[in-house]
Amino acid sequence: MAVEEGETPRSPEAKLGMQVEDLWDVMEPQLSPTEKLNACFESIPVSSFPSAPSSEFIEIKSDTTVAEAVKLLAGHRVLSAPVVDFMAPEDASWIDRYLGIVEFAGIVVWILHQSENVDGSTPFESAMNSPECDIGPAVAAAAASGMSSPRYKSINPDSPTATCGKFFETLTASDLYKNTKVGDISGSFRWAPFLALQKNNSFLTMLLLLSKYRMKSIPVVDLGEAKIDNIITQSAVIHMLQECAGLPWFESWGSKKLFELGLPLMKASSMIKVHEDEPVLQAFKLMRQNAVGGVPVVGDDGNKAVGNISIRDIQFLLTAPGIYKEYRSITAKNFLTAVRSYMEEQQRTTPLLSRMVACRRNDTLKDTIAKLDEKKIHRIYVVDEGGELEGVVTLRDIISKLVHEPRGYFGDFFDGVLPLPANSRV
Repeated sequence: MAVEEGETPRSPEAKLGMQVEDLWDVMEPQLSPTEKLNACFESIPVSSFPSAPSSEFIEIKSDTTVAEAVKLLAGHRVLSAPVVDFMAPEDASWIDRYLGIVEFAGIVVWILHQSENVDGSTPFESAMNSPECDIGPAVAAAAASGMSSPRYKSINPDSPTATCGKFFETLTASDLYKNTKVGDISGSFRWAPFLALQKNNSFLTMLLLLSKYRMKSIPVVDLGEAKIDNIITQSAVIHMLQECAGLPWFESWGSKKLFELGLPLMKASSMIKVHEDEPVLQAFKLMRQNAVGGVPVVGDDGNKAVGNISIRDIQFLLTAPGIYKEYRSITAKNFLTAVRSYMEEQQRTTPLLSRMVACRRNDTLKDTIAKLDEKKIHRIYVVDEGGELEGVVTLRDIISKLVHEPRGYFGDFFDGVLPLPANSRV
């Protein structure tokens, strides 16, 4: 439903969009549309952004186990959560109160790396070398050691990583998985537990961090209360944009076709893909190595996507490992099939049940935003008339087309800390 001028906004996001519209109307006429949007968003504080739903706003104590953290993240349908130091005093500042961020991406890396640190024959190796898992010892070793150990590479550097159906049942039953605390694996940023905004920082700052500087979510801290006041995600920004449909400023921008905006930024030739007959852990390995949040699963020809696996889908290997035990090897195809069947039986929803969500280069940006928001997904694949991949459009790509960074906006704050995208505009 579009917002009409003069009507009462139907949501906090639509109200925010009307605030942008009011600012847009008084901007200097000589400014370009992009310059106008930059000026509008620079004038609005992040405290105006609607609060995240209570179901998606969680904090995890540092003495929580990794196993429980996975359940919490999955149950609340969030990719990450701030970690609270359970030993922090009541009057601690926010920098001392929080230790960092725990996220699915970090849990993936930790599980795969930590399994090689157990002395002797690990429970993972025992499972992989059992008669029920008829795969080679080199591949089993790779699966147990995070897929990147020197001993595996020296044996067969080009072999894919593989695991049998019992692997994750064994892993999630291990003391390593059940007893390690999130305080031991949470990531931090420089001198602070995480990069955060204050309530008086601008929308422009927030949008740049979520796009050019590759952050998926940003905590907003209340210095007076020494706590997190809100968490703004890429998905929340996309939902805000969808709620602004019908407003002139949004229609001026959103009515453009993808190719007119230079989308997709990532072309098919540069896309990271996983074949449906490859082990599912290969998908997560590729995400880790290439710092991407998801990969398409392609068929035999390598050009048509049959599904998508996202970093958050690691939860289905950890929270329901028993659904794979009948498989000799958990391939990407087997993974998608098993999870879809399991979720349908549980009558639960997941983007994996939506099969492939795609668009065309001549689709409008606002139609693409509507699809992303409706399906609650983080990327959409661009295909041609024959259904072959032409590229991918992510939430970050869309936000990056909304604003640009003025020269010297952040000074040298990010030098050597966060990688700039290849097509950065400074």
